[in-house]
Amino acid sequence: MADHYEVLGVARDASADEIKKAYRRLARELHPDVNPGTEASERFKQVTHAYDVLSDPKQRQQYDLGDQGGLGGQGFGGFGDIFETFFGATQQSRGPRSRRERGQDALIRVEVGLEEVIFGTHRDIEVDTAILCETCHGTCCQPGTSPVTCDICHGTGSIQRSVRSLLGNVMTSSPCGTCRGYGTIIATPCVTCQGQGRVRARRTVPVDIPAGVDTGVRLQMPGSGEAGPAGGPNGDLYLEIKVRNHEVFSRNGDDLLCTLEVAMTDAILGTTTTIPALDGDVEVELRAGLQSGEILTVKDRGVTKLRGTGRGDLKIGVQVVTPTRLSSKERHLVEQLAASRKAPAPELSHFQQGLFARLRDRFLG
Repeated sequence: MADHYEVLGVARDASADEIKKAYRRLARELHPDVNPGTEASERFKQVTHAYDVLSDPKQRQQYDLGDQGGLGGQGFGGFGDIFETFFGATQQSRGPRSRRERGQDALIRVEVGLEEVIFGTHRDIEVDTAILCETCHGTCCQPGTSPVTCDICHGTGSIQRSVRSLLGNVMTSSPCGTCRGYGTIIATPCVTCQGQGRVRARRTVPVDIPAGVDTGVRLQMPGSGEAGPAGGPNGDLYLEIKVRNHEVFSRNGDDLLCTLEVAMTDAILGTTTTIPALDGDVEVELRAGLQSGEILTVKDRGVTKLRGTGRGDLKIGVQVVTPTRLSSKERHLVEQLAASRKAPAPELSHFQQGLFARLRDRFLG
């Protein structure tokens, strides 16, 4: 391949303005509208490619790499530049890179109620993401057109050139600056997606949230993430679950916890009551002599297990409620009861931080 400086007719130490002026002069002379000949057309492509490289400071520096000779000269910036000279183009030699890439993964946080995770639930989630362009269907081209082979690299996606180094002339390869390494050029990009093959849009994703999930659990939905560029495969969608707190029930693993306030008389005599649980009513028998802090367990009325089979339990902590206001008749009856039972005097015992501390110890112990 011809030397870029020779193509533009400038010296190697030419300034950016000198390079620009040389390009404009040659472009006016060789442009197909002015000079339609085949030879002029080929020269025009070479001139354009040479200007693309030399007008970019980084590309020009890479192009000049090794031309000055010597480790201390401008040709080598150090060991990294030498390594790049010898080995930096190994991947480009494999062929042009593909425009098709996998889409990015997406993460969405979904909030569900505690009652929804007992048996699982279904949600239709609105997602703002990238989808396949319906106009070009991922080709990136306006319908009726297709990518054309790059005239500079001839479809290889890379440009090879000889660089003078300490070991002699070395052939190096770098991405083609015209097609950016793709080997083809999209002359007529799709007007809908601007040549990306995908557009931003809002779409609905149906989601089945399994029973037993808890806050922090992430569900993976393969292929439900963003569409990839140029028709590439979709990424994955991840749903991070947050379970809302319930005003009555709380959760410990697969068990549901709640507190039942029981009247003093019911605790003394015993009774049967119905509790409105999250998945229907539960009948609970309160034995006579029930004490505050006791735990009543209803089997298999907790949360369905996420892994495995079966359900957890419903655990009910008892709080016996002592009345604070009594009528004179009620007080007289209680005094009669106290006199007949001859209860022992109050005595000290180990300090406990209230009912809820005792319930917590029993719930979790």
